[in-house]
Amino acid sequence: MTETTILAAYGLLVMLTILLQVLGGVQQLSLGYLISSRDEGRSMTGMTARVKRALDNSVVALALFAPAILLLELLDRTNATSLLAAQVFLLARIIYLPVYALGVPAIRTLAWLAGFAATAILYFLAL
Repeated sequence: MTETTILAAYGLLVMLTILLQVLGGVQQLSLGYLISSRDEGRSMTGMTARVKRALDNSVVALALFAPAILLLELLDRTNATSLLAAQVFLLARIIYLPVYALGVPAIRTLAWLAGFAATAILYFLAL
């Protein structure tokens, strides 16, 4: 895998998270509500709400990770360290989603920290 294929893989993970959130929303809120204008506010609970929060966080992580990878590619500064950082990021995010959905806070926080630190390393490599 290269850094850009890891970016693509993470994009697919975010898309999977969207699908899980939508499926949970259909179950809790009904398809009729989801295809409506949603003027009436409703909220999700339990695992579905946690998947929504994980999705929100995943989109922020993607917004930070993607520019770092693209910048390294543009500057032709990818190397073994950037590949390892990207791999750590992806693995951390793969762990993050199910532990957040299942409500495991300590491991979730450690996975988030690992992904965040890996992203920071990518930016330092671009300097």
